Amino acid sequence: MLSTPHNLNPYSLEYAQELDKQDELAYFRNEFYLNPDSIYMDGNSLGLLSKRAEQSLLNILAAWKIQGIDGWTQGGYPWFYLSEKLAAMSAPLVGADVDEIIVTGSTTVNLHQLVATFYKPQGTRTKILADELNFPSDIYALQSQLKLHGYDPDEHLIRVASRDGRFLHEEDIIAAMTDEVAFIVLPAVLYRSGQVLDMKRLTAEAHARGILIGFDGCHSVGSIPHQFSEWDVDFAFWCNYKYLNSGPGGTASLYVNRKHHGTSPGLAGWFGSRKDKQFDMEHQFHQAETAGAFQIGTPNILSMAPLIGSLELFAEATLEKLRQKSLHITRYMMELIEHELGAFDFTIGNPLEDDRRSGHVSLEHQDAARICKALKELQHIVPDFRAPNIIRLAPVPLYTSYSDVWETVQRLKTIMADKQYEKFANTRDVVA
Repeated sequence: MLSTPHNLNPYSLEYAQELDKQDELAYFRNEFYLNPDSIYMDGNSLGLLSKRAEQSLLNILAAWKIQGIDGWTQGGYPWFYLSEKLAAMSAPLVGADVDEIIVTGSTTVNLHQLVATFYKPQGTRTKILADELNFPSDIYALQSQLKLHGYDPDEHLIRVASRDGRFLHEEDIIAAMTDEVAFIVLPAVLYRSGQVLDMKRLTAEAHARGILIGFDGCHSVGSIPHQFSEWDVDFAFWCNYKYLNSGPGGTASLYVNRKHHGTSPGLAGWFGSRKDKQFDMEHQFHQAETAGAFQIGTPNILSMAPLIGSLELFAEATLEKLRQKSLHITRYMMELIEHELGAFDFTIGNPLEDDRRSGHVSLEHQDAARICKALKELQHIVPDFRAPNIIRLAPVPLYTSYSDVWETVQRLKTIMADKQYEKFANTRDVVA
């Protein structure tokens, strides 16, 4: 744990530098490719490239170059078993057993698979429960699955309302768990505000009503601890390119509770077969006895390769220590914002409590879009804009220093004091 340097001004650069000296994770910063001319605060959208991720990709390329098709069964990481190998490396991050995870597909494809498998409307229990703050891709997938079942999404997709546009109340979600609901999909962390939902409580309440429940972990896995198996979560899915730094469009992951192993996948594919039967080439599907059954197509080996090196870093750093630093450095950022930016009409829109806050700070301002442009183009800070008025700043504990945070707030103060943001239109770019 970091100690407070009492002899220093807590809002000074010297204070930040002292925190950096105490940071036991600071040396992991050297594992990443950092642009010396800018400060990266967008790791909750796309994590940075690590040297080990680069090397593991090069190793897989070398195997392809040297071994050709034999790379499927030979070498340090035989491709035929790579999804399972990466699942074993991922398991500690989500509190699951090795056979309950598979690295496969994309986030939305995996959600389609899980809905196609576990959404089984019967009688009056036909509705899917989600929320109005969820990432649009999840909603699109749920709407399309309802249409495939012949239901009108306007009637059969329940979206729990937020009371303030920032957060969800677990009580409101539980109240919506009526006897018409067959299936629930919720975010583990809300992508705008960074609120962490009480997954344990929500799972227990859903099961008490006979409803299957699962979580989107895209903004949580690699940032906060999970205990999917202990909580008895039915399923989960997540990308690996945000906090897990697997690269743009990197292969995603899914979790299926062991109690559901043996359930026929709604979308069956060749790679969901048992390994010992797959190359029998029969037209009878012999599904894997693990979460591997929910794979569809051949793994994208080159897309998966960087995750090997990235997960090695997580094993060394440990999620417990990363979470401790994340909570400390986000609180430090919030304190600097309150002290330095109090005159500029910013609102902190993320939870203040440690147990409800994930890995980014959500800063609200009516000129957020053009402030983000000024940060990037004039002050060389890489933030993230989310409509309508949110600046997301993610001090990722593996590679962000306390000095980075201090400098970010100072440059933001300069933008506001000098009104540099007025040079830009207050509209988002094509990619926000």
